[in-house]
Amino acid sequence: MRSLSGQSRTRSSRLGLSRLAAWRASLPRTGLPRTPLSRLGLSRLAAWRTPLARLGPAGIRLLGPDPRGVGQSLGALCVLAVTSVVAGVVLGRSHERLADVPGLLLLVPAAIALRGNIFGALGSRLGTAIHTGTFRLSLRSSTVVGQNVRASMALTLVLSLVLAILASVVASATGIEGAISVADYLVISVVGGTLASVFVLLVALGMATGSVRWGLDPDNVTAPMVTAAGDVLTLPALIVASHLVRRDVVTPVIAGMVVAATAISLVAAVRSKAPELRTILRESMPVLALAGFLSLLAGVMLENRFDVFAARPVLLVLVPGYLATAGALGGILANRLSSKLHLGLIGPSLVPQREARADVGVTVGLALPVFAIVALVSQGAGSLVDLAGPGAGRLVGVVLVGGVMAVAVVVAVAYYGTIAAVRFGVDPDTVGIPTVTAVLDLVGALTLVFAIEVLGAG
Repeated sequence: MRSLSGQSRTRSSRLGLSRLAAWRASLPRTGLPRTPLSRLGLSRLAAWRTPLARLGPAGIRLLGPDPRGVGQSLGALCVLAVTSVVAGVVLGRSHERLADVPGLLLLVPAAIALRGNIFGALGSRLGTAIHTGTFRLSLRSSTVVGQNVRASMALTLVLSLVLAILASVVASATGIEGAISVADYLVISVVGGTLASVFVLLVALGMATGSVRWGLDPDNVTAPMVTAAGDVLTLPALIVASHLVRRDVVTPVIAGMVVAATAISLVAAVRSKAPELRTILRESMPVLALAGFLSLLAGVMLENRFDVFAARPVLLVLVPGYLATAGALGGILANRLSSKLHLGLIGPSLVPQREARADVGVTVGLALPVFAIVALVSQGAGSLVDLAGPGAGRLVGVVLVGGVMAVAVVVAVAYYGTIAAVRFGVDPDTVGIPTVTAVLDLVGALTLVFAIEVLGAG
């Protein structure tokens, strides 16, 4: 593996450390919190040269985007576009099952997003650990990775249960006719979600380890790859779990078991002596609960337009890829901004600094080609499985019109959400991706429905 020369390491370290020193010197004047910064790893910057040398060009790319970094992001986003269509085809082919289980479509965006939120944030934290030299692949409870894995699985159970309860409340409040019961939601959300989460966790750990081994920047590839895994695995798991609902004895028993398992997991995590585990839980739960609620509102919009999507199932094929692309673009931007904040390369200013503006430009540049690929692949996949649609030209128009509006929100939410996290004294790695994904699920559903109506694609 190619490594940096001693001169490059010294120059890079001086650049980052000088900016960090200037930023930290300004903290008493701006009132920004000092304690969370040390917790986020800034006190360990003496070890910065080591990960830069190990990562080679990946470490230097944090100073600004370069063609290789853009290529990594574009490649990962293209993989996301293609793999999300697998979930879309499952969704399109399951329109009859969705009609048989009223209220299930309401849960789909939120359940998919929850996987991306939890494990995208996990990938972001592991990426920061790689950049700051604290990453070691070990599941022991005393290690960074071990505590993150335990926290992620506990959050999976707890937030899947919360999501099920919220889904039942939202379904009742919005008047979804014949919606399934709270026990049914519990079984689908927790059983299906946990099944998918085990595999998404393996993908997140694999991406972190692979980034170290192959010299990739984890900020460029983790968010889209974890999102892709969440899309592909969550939806089939939910459909499988939906066959356990509306059974007189089986459903209540399973619902009781998942509630008990969730309670045990939460108590064990809260009583744990692992400090990072408790911090992740404390900072994540409110954000993830709010994110789940916003994603459910996106599901309400899709459920209320179910007749349009059922008449043209290719639009259902499009939904996972469209929402996932918007969220992954925001996730890449949030990851890069978070790492630069940790390393002192940018400060939490109201107006984006030069390095932040460069990342914003790359995000905007990636958006249009990737959205176009999502549309074309969705049309092709729909044609292969004989699903009706509005036609390739109109579908591309829908995606580009909606995507342009969505990416404007992506940039604003990713940047100011990350900055706000620092100003409120929480880890931007923990709250950045959930905030972006939650807002983008809702905005994505709004822009997609708006574009469908404007272009007459329904």
